[in-house]
Amino acid sequence: MRRPATIAWPGWRHLPREARDTLFLLAVIAWTVLPHVGQLPVWCTALTAAVLLWRGALTVRGAALPNRWVLAGVLLLALALTFMTHRTLLGKESGITLLVVLVALKTLELRARRDAFAVFFLGFFLVLTHFLSSQSMAIAAAMLVSVWGLMTALVLAHMPVGQPGLARAGALAGRFALLGAPVMLLLFLLFPRIGPLWGVPNDAGAKTGLSGEMRVGMIAELASDDSIAMRVRVLSGTPPPPEQLYFRGPVLSGFDGTTWRVGSPRFASGAALARNLRPIGEPVELEVTVEPSRLSTIPALEATPALPPLEGLRTQLLDDLHWITNRPLTERIRYTAPSWPRFAHGPTEPTLGLQDALDLPPGFNPRTLEWAAALRRDPRYAQADGDTLAAALMQHIRLESFSYTLAPGPYDEAQRGTAIDEFWLDRKAGFCEHFATAFVVILRALDVPARVVTGYQGAERNPVDGTLVVRNSFAHAWAEYWQPGQGWVRADPTAAVAPERIDRSRPLTPAPGFVATAFGGVAPDALLQLRALWESANNAWNQWILNYSSGTQFDLLKRLGYASPSWEDLAMMLIVVASALSLAVAGWAWWSHHRTDPWLRAYARVRQAAAKRGVASHNGVPPRTLAAALRTRHGHEADAAARALDALDRLRYAPTDVPASRYGTAVQARRLADTALAALRDLKPHTSASEMTITAPR
Repeated sequence: MRRPATIAWPGWRHLPREARDTLFLLAVIAWTVLPHVGQLPVWCTALTAAVLLWRGALTVRGAALPNRWVLAGVLLLALALTFMTHRTLLGKESGITLLVVLVALKTLELRARRDAFAVFFLGFFLVLTHFLSSQSMAIAAAMLVSVWGLMTALVLAHMPVGQPGLARAGALAGRFALLGAPVMLLLFLLFPRIGPLWGVPNDAGAKTGLSGEMRVGMIAELASDDSIAMRVRVLSGTPPPPEQLYFRGPVLSGFDGTTWRVGSPRFASGAALARNLRPIGEPVELEVTVEPSRLSTIPALEATPALPPLEGLRTQLLDDLHWITNRPLTERIRYTAPSWPRFAHGPTEPTLGLQDALDLPPGFNPRTLEWAAALRRDPRYAQADGDTLAAALMQHIRLESFSYTLAPGPYDEAQRGTAIDEFWLDRKAGFCEHFATAFVVILRALDVPARVVTGYQGAERNPVDGTLVVRNSFAHAWAEYWQPGQGWVRADPTAAVAPERIDRSRPLTPAPGFVATAFGGVAPDALLQLRALWESANNAWNQWILNYSSGTQFDLLKRLGYASPSWEDLAMMLIVVASALSLAVAGWAWWSHHRTDPWLRAYARVRQAAAKRGVASHNGVPPRTLAAALRTRHGHEADAAARALDALDRLRYAPTDVPASRYGTAVQARRLADTALAALRDLKPHTSASEMTITAPR
């Protein structure tokens, strides 16, 4: 029986140079495709890996490449699978899928240099596709490695086989990249950012955090999301303490018994509740960077009465102090605005519109409503106002055995509309939305207008850059009730059961996994320090790179002296700077081409000294010939100078596997020339009758 052929790995150094170049290119392609794996169909990842491994095996074995009919069949299969997966062959997702397959299949056609150039072109295009889905610092770093690898392969394709080596080609590619860095920086700073070019990756990294509705248990689901929702930097004023860090999101007043929603006034616009914002004390100036959320909501510290113009967005402050936009936040935004942690708002006298904040669905939670009625029958609370009743509810939460937990278990599994009954009267365990919902429902049952406010509470300080980081796990729900003479008053029942959650910004987090537990046991603070470093670097990347917009470009022109910069000024500045940079590069190239080689300068000094000792030489005479002539003219007395000249000759012409740097060669040449000059000074000067002249061999 014939044994199947096996692949024997001969070792990297024993492979032919062409095979090593091919394997290097395959590794670069695999690295470039790798970040796409999480978004590609499973069949595409498997097919790409199989094709690259197949091509690598053929390279190691030195076997022939498959014929074009095989490749055509695989391509048709990929087209069919792409259509079945995406229901189209057009669009971003299907296009990326096909591009990955085409890059892999093209490696099976690497028969000539033009085929390699096609792979390089597709590879560079594949690098660009990553930024359609993510513009993170990690992706940028990974693609920088890919660009270096493709440039190294490009250098190898332009060189004869075996020259230069892979390490030398990589160094040359890195040098080319550094030479192109000023041009890249110039284009980044001055190339006009005109839509929709800079709006293509508008869904990069967007996540859904807060929502325009809330059901019991919904915010608890966000507690496991440790990703960043926003970053805050205090520019001026007194930083608010943790218990004042309430970032306001959607305000929910409509309740159907299970879900809270943004309410719609039932009355005419004339009866709508007025905003009537009344700031108290001094503001704090904040710079806030909000991550993409795909929601039409801008979380802002309570209370932020005004936002600056945001590029591409129209903003509106609703009467409930909730900022909304004309479209979802699919891109990261940054704004600077003053905020007042102490404020009052809303009507101070009874208004018809307050009736919306008293609605309760019939038939839900009868036991809780009866509990509220019993509280009202208590003589102490028969005529009590909102402040007194809210304080009584807070005291009840503190004195009863309520517990604050991420996993209270499901409520009202039989769907009888008794979820709040079970929470408030039986199990008494829940997360912030459980407490806020019960608090508002009871106040409404007591004829006190109340509503639920969602957003974020608290922040953690990054010790590296000092920014306040607000994570999705800081998502929170609290209550507002109406008090005559004051307006809407914030009440957070979570502070009654878990004061550390509010006072110290310590949200509940899920239990860590096995790896995090083991790592934390060895170095408890190392993980937090690494995360702080990464988030600080990522914040700098976001601020200086991703948030560099057309508005920032115009601000740059203003600092350069333009009073009212325009697109024409930006284009003119780009042309002027690019022209100056081109002239500088051209001048450097001319100077580099015409400057004298350091080795030639050193040798010229020795030739002049040898001519004074009776041995003149023409241009083109190598040092070894001059050394022989000195021995002939002066005998053993010239041995020291001749040895230095022989070493100078070897420095220039002797073959070596390790190329010396230009600086190192110049230093050695100068030292050898000095040695030869010192030896020549000991020789007798020549007379005109004894002078000999050496000419270069033809």
